[in-house]
Amino acid sequence: MVFGQSFGDVRVPHKGDVIGQVIEGAYEVLGIFDRVDNDLDTMKCISLTEGDQELFARAALSYRYEYEDKSPITPSQVLRPRRREDYGTDLWTTFQRVQENMIKGGLPGRSATGKNTRTRAVNGIDGDIKLNRALWLIAHEFKNRMK
Repeated sequence: MVFGQSFGDVRVPHKGDVIGQVIEGAYEVLGIFDRVDNDLDTMKCISLTEGDQELFARAALSYRYEYEDKSPITPSQVLRPRRREDYGTDLWTTFQRVQENMIKGGLPGRSATGKNTRTRAVNGIDGDIKLNRALWLIAHEFKNRMK
């Protein structure tokens, strides 16, 4: 799981008290999950207007395609729910919809030359982590500004 910069990286060298270091690392990760759980609960309580949701989607598209005018898809497409459970106006649900639509791809759009195209799924680990980190940071910024 990726949560912006708040998710720690725990490394344990294969020497010395390995078991103790693994246990210590597990407690460190659990502490991070508590903070993330608090963020998640707060995001579920923040209702977004249609304009706020579109702003969130625009920020996500600007990150993914570097410039909004280079995006083959519109904000309304990445906000479109894929399942009944994805309907909602809270920040957490908006984040989840945008994340899924951008990671899975398959959305119809227009290339820079005007040809019909479909967005590609994000399959690489590096791209996935960078996109998830950026989306989490966008959501976290919304949370801090709307509390």
